[in-house]
Amino acid sequence: MDDLSRYDQKYVRIKDIYGEIFTGLASYGNYDFLMCEYGGDEDGIFIENYLIYNSQIESIEEIEVHGTAEMWTERLTLRRYRPEDAEPLYQYLGTDPEMHKYSGWNPYATPEMAQETVLHFIDSYDDEHVYSWVMDFDDVVIGTIGAYDYEDDQIEVGFSVVQRWQGRGYATEALARVLEYLTENEGISCVIAWCAAENIGSKRVLEKSGMHLVDVEKDGITVGEKTYDKLIYMFRGTA
Repeated sequence: MDDLSRYDQKYVRIKDIYGEIFTGLASYGNYDFLMCEYGGDEDGIFIENYLIYNSQIESIEEIEVHGTAEMWTERLTLRRYRPEDAEPLYQYLGTDPEMHKYSGWNPYATPEMAQETVLHFIDSYDDEHVYSWVMDFDDVVIGTIGAYDYEDDQIEVGFSVVQRWQGRGYATEALARVLEYLTENEGISCVIAWCAAENIGSKRVLEKSGMHLVDVEKDGITVGEKTYDKLIYMFRGTA
């Protein structure tokens, strides 16, 4: 029997004894857990919602992945968009004026816009330099995070968290994981982000996740009749 624990939180390709292929982020299930939860008498690997027991695995190999790969943090799953995400994104982000108060950007403003935005992200997943995740907490959509406009070894990152889920550290948790992935796995040396000076919550997230303030653009953001100073943050990988 293979030591499956070494594949935990690694991207793998599994071929089972029935000829099925499973590819994705592996989560290791030990003997005690699977015995208690599923009545199994051996360990196994979860790929998304699929459980493959050790004895069912014909071959398993670690693979290199790029682009919007599924990732886990301590409490969140960062996953790709699904068509059914449009409705909660419209309901909890699109209809809340606080969510675009400091940016003026609201791609979920109507059900139609939300559906169009979600499908656009899904269609973009073939591009290895487009990164668009949903923050999923126990199958509940609590926000989004992504990185865009890759050019000259630099990319911009942005995030939104539904109001009722703010203040619990989820955005910081997600952003720290994304920064690690972009710099270490994708080899992007510089990640930038920006926020309005008055947006205290976003400033706190950027700083707690390890980003550093590098510039201030006076009156750099205009939303309606209001103008805000634009704070520019940067994160550089250790490589």
